[in-house]
Amino acid sequence: MLSSRVLILGGAGEAAELGRRLAGDGRFAPVLSLAGRTRAPSLPPIPHRIGGFGGVEGLVRWLSDPGADLLICATHPFAEQMRRHAVEAARRTRIPLLMLERPAWKPEPGDRWTEVADMAAAAEALGALPRRVLLTVGQKDLAPFTAAPHHHYIIRSIERPLAESLPPRVALISARGPFAEEEERALLRQHRIETLITKNSGGDATVAKLAAARALGVSVIMVQRPPTPALDGVEVETATDAAGAMAWLEARHGLASRLRGV
Repeated sequence: MLSSRVLILGGAGEAAELGRRLAGDGRFAPVLSLAGRTRAPSLPPIPHRIGGFGGVEGLVRWLSDPGADLLICATHPFAEQMRRHAVEAARRTRIPLLMLERPAWKPEPGDRWTEVADMAAAAEALGALPRRVLLTVGQKDLAPFTAAPHHHYIIRSIERPLAESLPPRVALISARGPFAEEEERALLRQHRIETLITKNSGGDATVAKLAAARALGVSVIMVQRPPTPALDGVEVETATDAAGAMAWLEARHGLASRLRGV
């Protein structure tokens, strides 16, 4: 029986974990695809490709040649365009699609959250009074805060942001999670942070900052996830972790090979 060919659109930690689970499993022939925005990504020991496909048309071509039997979208929850492309490519190719997405964070007692739709709304929600702000939104989403230059920003990101995207009063911290709660409390105290701005990415790697903000009474501006792409006419299921994705793959193991006449 041939191995099931699996394309994993990565970006979230769950994609790397799934890749580690698939390493050496002869039932599957996985390829992990990364956009290439992080210069030194943590890669599981499976074949991978880095870079875009050239839009949805390029993704459709890749799914046809070299080809895939199953498609898993395990991008970051805010990778809106790639998620749309995955759904449209699955619609055109009729390849089964799994959306692998960790649950969103929920406010807990003691949290002081303001939930907003996007980065522009987050910048506006800071208000007119100058504040000390910790930004943990990723380097691509900083430009809207140039419209609120009267705040003092501490920006934490994996990669150094482009200078033109930065507001004028800023200090940069380069770091990669996971972070411990005590470390996050120390960071908030050291920089006298009054407001934390973050995306609702979910997961355990960076949730400690929310616990630290809760403990210290720091307000949080939480940017909500973009809407799920329309799924009309697509065979799509969902999973919240790598174990669920593995179960989905195992349930489909062999089906693609039988359809290829093996």
